[in-house]
Amino acid sequence: MTLPRPVLVVDYGAQYAQLIARRVREARVYSEIVPHSMPVAEMLAKDPAAIILSGGPSSVYEPGAPQIDAKLFDAGVPVFGICYGFQAMASALGGTVAHTGSREFGGTQLQLVEPGVLFAATPTEQSVWMSHGDCVTAAPAGFTVTASSPGAPVAAFEHVSQGFAGVQFHPEVAHTPYGQRILEHFLYKVAGIEPTWTMGNIIDDQVALIRAQVGDAPVVCGLSGGVDSAVAAALVHKAIGDQLTCVFVDHGLLRAGEAEQVERDYVAATGIKLIVADEKQRFLNALAGVTDPEEKRKIIGREFIRAFEAAVPAETRFLVQGTLYPDVVESGGGTGTANIKSHHNVGGLPEDMQFQLVEPLRTLFKDEVRSLGESLGLPDAMVWRHPFPGPGLAIRIIGAVDESRLEILRAADLIAREELTAAGLDRDVWQFPVVLLADVRSVGVQGDGRTYGHPVVLRPVSSEDAMTADWSRLPYDVIAKISTRITNEVREVNRVVLDVTSKPPGTIEWE
Repeated sequence: MTLPRPVLVVDYGAQYAQLIARRVREARVYSEIVPHSMPVAEMLAKDPAAIILSGGPSSVYEPGAPQIDAKLFDAGVPVFGICYGFQAMASALGGTVAHTGSREFGGTQLQLVEPGVLFAATPTEQSVWMSHGDCVTAAPAGFTVTASSPGAPVAAFEHVSQGFAGVQFHPEVAHTPYGQRILEHFLYKVAGIEPTWTMGNIIDDQVALIRAQVGDAPVVCGLSGGVDSAVAAALVHKAIGDQLTCVFVDHGLLRAGEAEQVERDYVAATGIKLIVADEKQRFLNALAGVTDPEEKRKIIGREFIRAFEAAVPAETRFLVQGTLYPDVVESGGGTGTANIKSHHNVGGLPEDMQFQLVEPLRTLFKDEVRSLGESLGLPDAMVWRHPFPGPGLAIRIIGAVDESRLEILRAADLIAREELTAAGLDRDVWQFPVVLLADVRSVGVQGDGRTYGHPVVLRPVSSEDAMTADWSRLPYDVIAKISTRITNEVREVNRVVLDVTSKPPGTIEWE
């Protein structure tokens, strides 16, 4: 079995391209992100069920602005334009785009000219989220204008018989209350796509694909204790049973108590065979003196593979990894996007490794993985565990990694986790990195004496899939308690700070 025909989200540099792809999947339709630089012939070779053109920062009439190859509109594929994609679509089909001086940013009132298909069963006046300086002033011939706003005389149009539609606003964001319904109207009624992308179908498809890929060969899975590898292992175990052996490499970069938890809880929950490899010294030796974050990730990816090769029988050819779609996107894989940071299981693997990769989650976002884990019967404590990066605490230490710095960070991290749980806020936070600024010293006063200790950074974030995130507004008394405990109980730390940066522009992890 193969993946369903995708809805391709063409990325024109928008912050929201990944969010569009997620919203399509929430409509139970499979989606993929592709770069605007991909030739139309390559897009069409993917046999798309529809194409969505994302927003972007450019003006369609500026020199060098991304344009749409008109061949796209002769291919018989339904197309939906959003923001810049809407303007580029209008321009390519003979409409008019202009800079009128009436910019719209943020919440804007939309007035329906007529509901058409996109706006069926939605209010005549509704709030939408705008972000534009240019606007479509005349729709292409044959298109019906369905909505306008104070700064956009043509805020939406459609040509249903050809399968074309577009909107100036962002239907994918929560600030557009009817946005998901509008997007679904395009998918279901304009493009004629059936909503069949469900957990049951994902499991059935992946079970068949895994069996076809590995046959009766032995398979190993790199188990980290995180939800991604746990769900990947459970899915592969469903497909091939005892052909799978999980290998837990204790690289010494885990948080307090995690190695023991993996050994104790995972086997009890799944019954999967588990080999534990104590490789702490291997990783510490390899990381000694290394401060560059990309180099850290590549070293850890390499050493993971070498540890697996040493821990499993030589004839083992297949390695399961919990690679997710955001890992692939951020590592620049397959979308033409910039390499934001190499994920250890995407950009950090040695080219001469002996394994072929089995990546059953590679097309999924994190929320889909959690839903899949629940469908596979994994316990909530495993499915809802906060994401933890494969390179572990090594990328939460800004500076070189050694055992003493790891112990400082473990102690601070444990306090933060304990207080978050005590406050009943575990589900309110997507992830809670604690970062040690190991190469920074801060003057402080402790016990009436001068100290010169390390700062640590609290980085609580809220997200749906890690592609975008915002800092979590934890109660001040919880933050204060964490800070007080860390500076009282972790001797080497004399300052605690809070990171209030969203993603973008920051990433969730500091390295």
